[in-house]
Amino acid sequence: MKKLLLIPAILFSLGLFAQKFQLGLKAGANVSNFSGGDFGNIDKKALVGFHGGGFVSFLLGDNFAIQPEVLFSSQGAKLKNAGNEENFKVSYLNIPILAKYRFNGGFYLEAGPQIGFKVGENVPNNTINNFAKDLDLSLDAGLGFHSQSGFGIGGRYTAGLSKVGDFNTSAFNPDFKNGVVQLFVFVTLFNNNRD
Repeated sequence: MKKLLLIPAILFSLGLFAQKFQLGLKAGANVSNFSGGDFGNIDKKALVGFHGGGFVSFLLGDNFAIQPEVLFSSQGAKLKNAGNEENFKVSYLNIPILAKYRFNGGFYLEAGPQIGFKVGENVPNNTINNFAKDLDLSLDAGLGFHSQSGFGIGGRYTAGLSKVGDFNTSAFNPDFKNGVVQLFVFVTLFNNNRD
């Protein structure tokens, strides 16, 4: 619980030091899969999902920003065994905190850590109870374009650091991680504060 209270304190501290900020909304598509682990004869395929939420971008000077986000994200993989293909979906509330470098022409690069809290899972019946752990740690890196009008597009890759599986089974080794490609559009407010 103390760790959860630390996040608002950090965001508040960043707000005190930031001279300017932008509020934003974003939404887009996820293309996700499981990486690592030993799936034996089971084939893994990408699963298409979605994400959406909001963010605050604290502008520190002309080119640098710190951007915490809160996103709902639907991700997972398709697993195929003996001709039978099924979706293994896990929904997270993800909180990335990104360092963002903004070039003068509107393009940007971003990277930072992300913590995800499982809010639900949808796995086939009679397979595995409590398929995914409640907490997911990862690193994000991405790029995009942000126009002066406030509209933007971007792409990001999320590389999992922590093990997803929370089960024991003879079918495959649960020591696998999330990998997600995100493509999104976004819009920001208070763009008159942008240099």
